[in-house]
Amino acid sequence: MFLRRRTNLVIVLTILMACTARAQNVTCNRQCGKQSLQFPFGFSEGCEIRLNCFDNQVQIYEFLVQNVTDSNIFVNLPGKCNRRMESIEPLFQSNFAPSVNNSFLVQNCSEQFGGCVIPASNFGESCDKKSGNISCFSKQDGADVVKYTDLNGTKCKYLFSAVSFGQSHETVLQFQMVELGWWLHGQCDECSDNSTCTPVPLQGGFRCQCIHGFTGDGFRMGTGCRKTSASSCSASTLTSGGCGKATKIGVAVGAIIAGALVMAGLFLLCYCARRRSIWLGKHTRVKRQLREAAGNSSIPFYPYKEVEKATNSFSEKHRLGTGAFGTVYAGKLHNDEWVAIKKLRQRDTNSADQVMNEIKLLTSVSHPNLVRLLGCCVEKGEQILVYEFMQNGTLSQHLQRERSEGLPWTVRLTIATETANAIAYLHSEIHPPIYHRDIKSSNILLDYQFKSKIADFGLSRLGLTETSHISTAPQGTPGYVDPQYHQNFHLSDKSDVYSFGVVLVEIITAMKAVDFSRPRTEVNLAALAVDRIRRGAVDEIIDPFLEPHRDAWTLYSIHKVAELAFRCLAFHSDMRPTMMEVAEELEHIKRSGWASMEETAMASSNGSTCSSPRNGSEKSLSGINKAGQGSARLIVPQKIERFFHSVELKDSSPVSVHDPIHWSSGHSSPSSNSLLVNVIP
Repeated sequence: MFLRRRTNLVIVLTILMACTARAQNVTCNRQCGKQSLQFPFGFSEGCEIRLNCFDNQVQIYEFLVQNVTDSNIFVNLPGKCNRRMESIEPLFQSNFAPSVNNSFLVQNCSEQFGGCVIPASNFGESCDKKSGNISCFSKQDGADVVKYTDLNGTKCKYLFSAVSFGQSHETVLQFQMVELGWWLHGQCDECSDNSTCTPVPLQGGFRCQCIHGFTGDGFRMGTGCRKTSASSCSASTLTSGGCGKATKIGVAVGAIIAGALVMAGLFLLCYCARRRSIWLGKHTRVKRQLREAAGNSSIPFYPYKEVEKATNSFSEKHRLGTGAFGTVYAGKLHNDEWVAIKKLRQRDTNSADQVMNEIKLLTSVSHPNLVRLLGCCVEKGEQILVYEFMQNGTLSQHLQRERSEGLPWTVRLTIATETANAIAYLHSEIHPPIYHRDIKSSNILLDYQFKSKIADFGLSRLGLTETSHISTAPQGTPGYVDPQYHQNFHLSDKSDVYSFGVVLVEIITAMKAVDFSRPRTEVNLAALAVDRIRRGAVDEIIDPFLEPHRDAWTLYSIHKVAELAFRCLAFHSDMRPTMMEVAEELEHIKRSGWASMEETAMASSNGSTCSSPRNGSEKSLSGINKAGQGSARLIVPQKIERFFHSVELKDSSPVSVHDPIHWSSGHSSPSSNSLLVNVIP
């Protein structure tokens, strides 16, 4: 009897629970004003997915719901600057969350994202100049929805708005709107007949949807799916008093979306027009500044058509190389004179600053070992500089065996001396002095007779006469930069001394200033050289091409240059010599070679049988000044004569487009802007 009563009690409780659940379903309020929602949405405690109804409008908290479909909820998110990220946390619930079809527009991010980057100040009065730029964040990792932790993990302070790329039936781009995906927890067996089930596995849920030809919510606990009649409609679960009104709402929504697209298009057009207006203003200002920079000199302005014709419309055949701010071409202007033409990259305002700086400096100096600026062109949106043509490329290319088998020591010593004299001129004979800031072997150009000329004054700066240094952000080429300059931003004449010290070591060793193929402790050539010179082991790093043990004077002079380089590479700038002292020391080393030659000549005239230090294998060039002046050239061995002969060009012409010439930029640094052409004998 007791067991029977207990069984009856369980049955009664089960029936009561079922009735209670049914009552809750029945009591779910799915009406908000004149708008109604289908299962599983509603506005009361008994609803499976509860939304809010405020002032007869469907909302999720304070966010207005624009539309509810069989797979998504579309929520308005108006553009607003400095909206706190946590303000949209209510859109992340157990039954719905933003889908991966959204692209969020975020502000004040500590990291950059791909896609759009738009100034926030373009979006109206709410965004001032202090507002951070707007960037795009999208999640594309295979998930169904975006988690709040994903958005909060962007390290962005604010959320401006969102763009939805709805893809339920067709791709629709919707601005200032968030697309939420929704689901019910459970299994697909809760879907009614004539419906399909869409699992949402990562959320442990599912959605039901009636198949084509049927209408309804698709759930057994809802209205299920019924055959579609000619007058029925089911495009949206958000209706307003019947299909006719639902159709009107659909039309209204379509009009709103179309209006948003039109507004977005107008915004993009205005934004692009504004950007172009800004660029045109900058270009006009740059053109005026370029003319002013060269206005006080005799530098001619070439017509663009003439420059274009000289380079055969800037053809690849005439291209010499590409640098950091433009491309250099060879061309013939008036009198069939070969020139190097540097065409700057368009819309590069930084390059314009470099060019104006170079024009001002090159037009204010005059030295035989500084490259000459011959003219410029600022037509048709182009910024073009014309330089004298240097037939034998850069010192770096010869040291690295890219243009020859190698340079003899006497040629290297002459190049070093000429370069030192040019830098000393910039430091000591110009007021205020000029600091080059980018002295390196790839910026030392060589003409047809291997006379050196320093190029690329884009980074150069005028020194201040009342102070010993100027403060500026470190610039230059790795391996050549003064360590003190890099450490305390103090730029002085000693910064160029350090860089030249690296060049001297390159001349001795023919090694690169930075080479990661060397052992880790020897990657930096300056550090390697200082170590070997300090230990008295210079012979370990001398270029094998120089054959230093061939005669005593060559070995002596190499060691003297190494000692000078060691002093130039001192860490503390006040321990380094001035460039004037460096130039004088190199001249003294050169003259020691002339003294040796004179002793040999005297011994020969006296009939001495003693051989010269060079075993009689050297000859002197014509026109040698035995007084050892800076313009004199050193004695040249027979090997050097053969070297000069091997690069001699037809008819003494620097270059001819019809001759067997290979045009190339070599391997110089992008910032070297090398004005050169490779010659194949």
